[in-house]
Amino acid sequence: MTTNVLVLCTGNSARSVLAECLINDLGGGRWKAYSAGSNPTGKVNPLSIAVLRENGHEVEGLRSKSWDEFALPAAPKMDLVITVCDNAAGEVCPIWPGHPSKLHVGFPDPAAAEGSPEQQLAVFRHVYQMIKAKVAKLIELGPDRAGEV
Repeated sequence: MTTNVLVLCTGNSARSVLAECLINDLGGGRWKAYSAGSNPTGKVNPLSIAVLRENGHEVEGLRSKSWDEFALPAAPKMDLVITVCDNAAGEVCPIWPGHPSKLHVGFPDPAAAEGSPEQQLAVFRHVYQMIKAKVAKLIELGPDRAGEV
């Protein structure tokens, strides 16, 4: 049985896209992740793409999209909705209606990083590693124990 996961953030350009790729790649076919935003930027951050590529992830087809797509009748039924915004940074996390399990795991927004391009890339790499650790734990525990992540 496949666990469908929707990873939500505000812009759907960085954290949620990183998490989508990591869940799909580490999930061994038992997990299918999607990502979306409550206020999507319309494009995936190029530094997200760079970090995913350097870690061997497929980036073809990634796009920034509205969570409205997943509220349509033909959309896949979600078993788990994860918000990845960081409340400490003053962001408002999207709220997903319905009956899937919900989990909040906040990460700092790498798209807000300042400094040189190399400094910004370093922030993306760091956040990628943070997300990877949480995703690995989620997959290890399974969907029924997601709240322990």
